Amino acid sequence: MKNYTKEDIRRFAQEGNVNFIRLQFTDILGTIKNVEIPISQLDKALDNKMMFDGSSIEGFVRIDESDMYLIPDLNTWMIFPWPSGKGKVARMICDVSLSNGSPFPGDPRGNLKRILKEMEELGFTDFNLGPEPEFFLFKLDEDKKPTMELNDHGGYFDLAPVDLGENCRRDIVLELEEMGFEVEASHHEVAPGQHEIDFKYADVLTACDNIQTFKLIVKTMARKHGLHATFMPKPLFGMSGSGMHCNVSLFKDGENAFYDKNNDLQLSNTAYQFMAGVLEHVRGFTALTNPTVNSYKRLVPGYEAPCYIAWSAQNRSPLIRIPASRGISTRIEVRSVDSAANPYLAMAAILKAGLDGIKRELTPPASVDGNIYEMKQAERNERGIETLPTDLDHALIALSEDEVVKEALGTHIFENFLGAKQTEWESYRINVHPWELERYMKRY
Repeated sequence: MKNYTKEDIRRFAQEGNVNFIRLQFTDILGTIKNVEIPISQLDKALDNKMMFDGSSIEGFVRIDESDMYLIPDLNTWMIFPWPSGKGKVARMICDVSLSNGSPFPGDPRGNLKRILKEMEELGFTDFNLGPEPEFFLFKLDEDKKPTMELNDHGGYFDLAPVDLGENCRRDIVLELEEMGFEVEASHHEVAPGQHEIDFKYADVLTACDNIQTFKLIVKTMARKHGLHATFMPKPLFGMSGSGMHCNVSLFKDGENAFYDKNNDLQLSNTAYQFMAGVLEHVRGFTALTNPTVNSYKRLVPGYEAPCYIAWSAQNRSPLIRIPASRGISTRIEVRSVDSAANPYLAMAAILKAGLDGIKRELTPPASVDGNIYEMKQAERNERGIETLPTDLDHALIALSEDEVVKEALGTHIFENFLGAKQTEWESYRINVHPWELERYMKRY
């Protein structure tokens, strides 16, 4: 574990020839924000005296209470490999506090820390996350604007020259490794132009920080190759969408709390209870793990994206899969999450749901080891297999009805997230889309 001091940061800045520092944070919708300061202001930042206007940030505060402070997490110090030359840019990820010094309840990262304290009160010491983010690469036009033209027509695990994104993907990996990521695998995904890069699991707070950094690096490197990288869940009709499967595990004093070599499937009672909690609350947190109108174009049968609430250790059609690894690598894979999610909110909700299952000693339903996509509706009904919300509107209703997930967000984040997403849904609902014009203009 890193444990940097202020003196360490000053030394890193001098040795790394750093001229500017980005104080980075994330708004409620998951967008990365930052205040850039010259190196001359480093001491002020390290003394937690950097103020900004919170009323200008989505879902933060009203204009009459706008003064807020950025509190840098020293352990997130990182120097960007670009630009080279006269000086480099570093970043520190920040928590947000009110002017009186108390934590801001609308800060997604600070909110996740709050749920981690609840976890610790139950005797667990770590909640680990290994994400599997997917993305598409599209060509830029001569004005550097994104097009819908794919840069390759490869498929799963294809190589160049079919996979023309290989060079871009390789440069992304090299950049990530230079910044301290431990990349475990990178490959072409199922759809043309679709890619996946997996990096090593970490404690959930670090992993969420890494997800946000990963998105920034992918987009930056793609532009250097004349490409646009998008984490939009379903950019192309008739092709697989992009998810971000989340492999999660609880630890207690260095031991994996999900592993029990003497139990069924070598899963502990804690693992089953956690999984039961996730399954019970998944409809309530789907608006967080799948937060856009477009997210629900991915959650449909036929494209390996889960839309049925079930679990299995044998196949990939249910919402939760249990990977084969055991011992310290025992984990639960939540497959519904997509990369449009604010990772801090999504993981706060998943953790809270799992902890609720542990507190109440819930038992999950029987595993579903057959292909759910091939089952008739009557068979799914007989086995009690429910579906995820089919659109953002229904997901927001489910969120509003789930008290545990609302507690995972806190009142401020819940109300502001719900309001923003209801506005998004209403805009989509009343708009006239090209599909409607193509289908109805001449017919009627």
